[in-house]
Parts: sequence; C-alpha cells; structure tokens
Amino acid sequence: MTNSITTFFATRRFRPRWLPTFAMLGIVAVTIAAGNWQRGRAEQKEALRAQYAAAGAAPPIDLTRADIDPVRLRYRTVRATGEYDAARQLFLDNRIHAGRAGFEVVAPLKLATSDRYVLVDRGWIAQGASRSDLPRVPPPAGMLTVIGRANLPPAPYLELKGAGNSGPLWQNLDLPRIAAATGLDLLPIVIELTEADAPADGLIRDRPAPDLGAERNRGYMLQWYSFAALAVVLWLALNWRPRDADSGR
Repeated sequence: MTNSITTFFATRRFRPRWLPTFAMLGIVAVTIAAGNWQRGRAEQKEALRAQYAAAGAAPPIDLTRADIDPVRLRYRTVRATGEYDAARQLFLDNRIHAGRAGFEVVAPLKLATSDRYVLVDRGWIAQGASRSDLPRVPPPAGMLTVIGRANLPPAPYLELKGAGNSGPLWQNLDLPRIAAATGLDLLPIVIELTEADAPADGLIRDRPAPDLGAERNRGYMLQWYSFAALAVVLWLALNWRPRDADSGR
C-alpha cells in the first residue's frame, strides 16, 4: 500500500487547469448557495413549528376584542361570538379525506360587536352522487360562540383554467375574491373548528398538525452540499497528471 502511494506521487503531480478550476468554483458556489437556502427554509419551518406548538398551548383569544394581526394569530386558538350567515355558506370543491372526495364547508360568521365577518371552516363532508348535489348542512341559527384554530388561506394555490366559482361552490379559499363576490367585510383569517369545539352536525373535523416539510428541506440541503463536495473531489482526482518522462518533471 505504501509503495503504491509512493509510486503514484513519484509518477504524477497535481497540475490543475484554469478552465476546470473555474468551472469547479462556479459549481461549488451555486450548490453551496442552494444548500444554504434550503437550510434557511428548514430553520424558518422549524420556527413555524415551534410557533404552532406554542400557539396551541396558549389560551383562546377573543376576536371581538382583539386587534386582528393575521400573522400573530396564526395557529392560535381563537373565540368569536356572532351569528352565521347561512345564505352565504360556501363549499370548497374537491377536498379529499381518507381517499374520498368531498367538500369543506365554510360559513361566514357576523361578529356580534362589529359589522365584520370571519369565515369559519366548519368541517368536511363527503360528496354525494353528483358534484352539483350539494349536501344540506346548514349552520346553527342564532347567536353563538365558536372556538377554533386561526389559520391563513393557502397562497398561492392551483386553480384549473376555466373552473371558476359558481354560487356556493368554490375551488379555493380566496378571501379577497369571496369578499368581492359576497359583499362581506371579511377578517383576514379563517377559523378552523375542531371536534372538541363544535356541535355534532355530521361534519368531519380531523385537523392534524400541518406538515411544514422541514425534513424535506434538510434532505435537499444535504444533496446540494454533496454535489459541492463531489465537484471538489472530481476536480482533485482529475488534476493529478503524469509527470513528463523526458524532463523528470
């Protein structure tokens, strides 16, 4: 083994060329930058996961009294008192639960202390024989208090071209578009009811903790750093060249 190493260094020398060296440096710079970006995303998602855990353990915030800061309220347990507007209840189409297609039922709640509304995600229900045959799940009538998890609508989202929104049937939970279509002054959050805080109405409210994907970002980070290391190893391996036999160099 020692003789092989000695022979290798005796017959070869490290002679890097400019073009491969610049190419290697460029690849390393790009892949390390990509790895650092993925690491930053993972750290952001870990912070969001910690925020979610802390928010779930905090006491409910009363929306009728608090200033509405959507970022601060996200994942917090909130309480709102008011009356449902049953005539403007919405159904979010093509929501899958346990392999079945259905609808997410969303109803506006008029707050008791103002003219503003907040959308309440009441839960999921299976689709019937036809998409146009919407289920009959009217919200409770009269003044009531709802308690649930505050969340922000997903953005951006995917919407099929020409799908559109027809009456109570919507493709996505787009607050500005819903406010424009209904004429309601909506708060910038959605209350997601949970099973423990909602009436027995046949709706399913299985709301697991959000999968923020921090582990996936870490996997991508390691891949990018591996590409950087591979580029350096290949550069080192390919730049050991035979010495000139005539000159002994």
